Amino acid sequence: MTALFHDSIRRAGSMRNLLLASVGAASLLSMPAYAQTAPADEESGEIFVTARKNTEALQDVPVTVTAVTGETLENFGANQVQDVAGRVPTLNVQVGGSGSGGSISLRGVGSSAISASFDSAVAFDFDGVVQSSMRLVQAGFFDVKQIDVLKGPQSLFFGKSASAGVFSLHSADPTKSWEVGGKASYEFQERGYVIGGYLSGPLTDSLGIRIAAQYNDVSRYNQIQPGVGTVNPNRGLKDFVGRVTLAWEPSDRFKANLKLNYITNRNDGASQFLDIYCGFNGRADEVVLLSGAIAIPNAANCNNKDKYFAIPDPAASATGKFPAGSAGVGRYPGHPFGRTNIYFGRLKWDLDLTDTLTISSTTGLMKLDSIDFDSYSYAGTGPAFNPNGVPVGAIAPALAAINGVGVPLGKGSSDPRNKTYQFSQEYRLASDFEGPFNFQLGAFYEYRKIDFNTSQMGVNISIIAPDPVTGNTYDWYKKHQTKTNTVSFFGSASYDITEQLELSCGLRWTDEKKVNTIRVPYVHTFLVGPAFLAGGFYSGPIRFKDSNVSPEVSLRYKVTPDVSIYAAYKTGFKSGGIDNSALPSNSLSAAALSGDFSSLIYKSETAKGGEIGAKMQFADRTLTLNVSAFDYIFKNLQLQNFNSTTVQFVTFNASELTSKGADLDFAWKTPVEGLRLSGGLAYTDAKFTKDLIIARNPDPAYGLASENLKGRKVSRAPKLAGNIAFDWTAPISDGLSLGLNGNMTYSGSYWTANNSNFTIQNRPFGDLKQKGYATFDGSISIQHPDKKWKLSLVGINLANKIYALSSGTRPFLAPASGYGVPGSATFVPRGDDLAVNYNRGRQVFVEASFKF
Repeated sequence: MTALFHDSIRRAGSMRNLLLASVGAASLLSMPAYAQTAPADEESGEIFVTARKNTEALQDVPVTVTAVTGETLENFGANQVQDVAGRVPTLNVQVGGSGSGGSISLRGVGSSAISASFDSAVAFDFDGVVQSSMRLVQAGFFDVKQIDVLKGPQSLFFGKSASAGVFSLHSADPTKSWEVGGKASYEFQERGYVIGGYLSGPLTDSLGIRIAAQYNDVSRYNQIQPGVGTVNPNRGLKDFVGRVTLAWEPSDRFKANLKLNYITNRNDGASQFLDIYCGFNGRADEVVLLSGAIAIPNAANCNNKDKYFAIPDPAASATGKFPAGSAGVGRYPGHPFGRTNIYFGRLKWDLDLTDTLTISSTTGLMKLDSIDFDSYSYAGTGPAFNPNGVPVGAIAPALAAINGVGVPLGKGSSDPRNKTYQFSQEYRLASDFEGPFNFQLGAFYEYRKIDFNTSQMGVNISIIAPDPVTGNTYDWYKKHQTKTNTVSFFGSASYDITEQLELSCGLRWTDEKKVNTIRVPYVHTFLVGPAFLAGGFYSGPIRFKDSNVSPEVSLRYKVTPDVSIYAAYKTGFKSGGIDNSALPSNSLSAAALSGDFSSLIYKSETAKGGEIGAKMQFADRTLTLNVSAFDYIFKNLQLQNFNSTTVQFVTFNASELTSKGADLDFAWKTPVEGLRLSGGLAYTDAKFTKDLIIARNPDPAYGLASENLKGRKVSRAPKLAGNIAFDWTAPISDGLSLGLNGNMTYSGSYWTANNSNFTIQNRPFGDLKQKGYATFDGSISIQHPDKKWKLSLVGINLANKIYALSSGTRPFLAPASGYGVPGSATFVPRGDDLAVNYNRGRQVFVEASFKF
């Protein structure tokens, strides 16, 4: 293991040395010549994307792409990833979770937010480097030139984490002349403010610099429902984004671009926009511990649309002493908290070897350290009781010592710490021949190390007493470390069969190896036995390896200079791995006894299928209309569910998911001066098309221990979704312009989890179906005609529509038993609470900005 690590670092160091040598050699050949010209889209209004790792016009790429410009982001004050969802139909963004910290899905396909081991099915491409950690979803962004969302498998050009699509963020680069800008805003609903600015310009004729920073402070990011027991009823958010960009172009043959980013996020708990859905029975079910011996009332008001979240603080008895080495030691402030620090650097350079051959290099280095603490019962406010009338003190003395009316008794506390180091290097050789044939060849290497360590209260045994040996109040402390080495090679070629017909094809070969180790330094003495590991456990290396070939082929026909049609066959690959959510009980303890850890290994996910489309411009290119139809099959879809009674994560592969449908995007520069209309519409039919058996808590009333989800729609996949927007700017005097902007988003109904298809009296039980909804955003601004200054009033989600993004069964539920006579019309099931992630509500803010 140690040798493998040092070998990886040695190879990474060698690559960096080679890179520096290449830059140095190129600089000796260069002549000073500053060439930071304005991007083509600023000069012509045309949008360019890098969907195939080359800069190409959006209308020329045989890929379904939605591009969101920096101006659009600024008009609506967008500075979070979830803010983009309203502009891209079928894009779903979830923020929060103790595992990955967030998730992105497209067309119903994504990855779990509660697993830190899954790669994302939708790649997060940050300035040309694909990042593995979805904790970046929690971080803010600023000074962005453009965001591109690529739909469908994109593994040929973006690698192993793009089986469902790509979310690609491009930050702004240095300008050719000196420029300074800034903004400040205040938001009234959540009581937050944002302040940011940038300085950009040429240091020399060949070297440009851009320095940008933004600070965001929201005091009421999440508000806790009164009466549930919390020290801090207003959960806040603070984040800072800082970036330095250097662009060097010493000659017309060589250019380099270096970006250094620092991102920090502080919040008051991992559970963000999470509330209790009280389910079919309409009541908030108790937190049940010790096989039903202790019940703690749930103070949730069952109004999951009021934007007050029923999340109590952890019980005082649970936070008395953390195990040695745990993240909570010396950091716990007496209430839930979270903090993330990210350092990210990217160096890209291009060298023209000849007039027709260019070699490019992209180096990425990311270091992430994230810690959060929360209680994951999502409920529990005193006084606790025994359902049979036995005094609490006779069962749980430690709990009885703090038991009382209104006392916060949140259970299931944990303090996960995720430390990720990622180094990646890509080289590409691309041609630009005048003839019909061109090609790209590339090689990619990535080394990644993830340490995912946490103390947890899965049993909450300390309600009886702390550990008699250490005094710890946690059930266990476990440490997972995963090291990943990935090597891939890819090649693509395009051939102009005629002046109008282009054939493109390529493939990527990927080889990935993962090594995971599990350590459990501590287990509460009361738990040690056949069902639990003993403290001091070490698994030894658990290995996973896989290789894959992902081919792609497309055919594009240019009917006219402004109309093209295309067809493409694509494949995708998302590597498997070793589950790091396994708790030191049940499956993990059984694996330890047998020495066989294969139950922790999940398979790689693959995708294949195709799409056809047309990209069209009319009326002197003032009207753009792009349409596509797609049909993809995903096999071995990686899923993770949670068993609320056994308090266990269940990681598995679904047999098959099929996602098919159609997309439409349009943009129209109308005859009305300054008025532009745009929008999109998506039809998606995504469902499980082979047997998928989901285990259920045994229900004595209906006798269901499992069910088959074959034929059911997948979660977060509305059949119909779309948006329509307008942007209008008009002069109102010689020195003033008026700006009006609006956007309406619509989503049809969808399931919020892949938990159950079971219904009682035609109502879902064990899952939540979100009804269709619409949201409205708008802004009005007064600005200088040359955009030297701007005053804006912006409203997001003006109707304050609250809707569910995802859900899961609430931990520590009673086994389904129920109220009334089982099978009768009056029978009401019990134990059906769901923990549901919701969107942000209404935001209204004023903003002042300037640029000189």
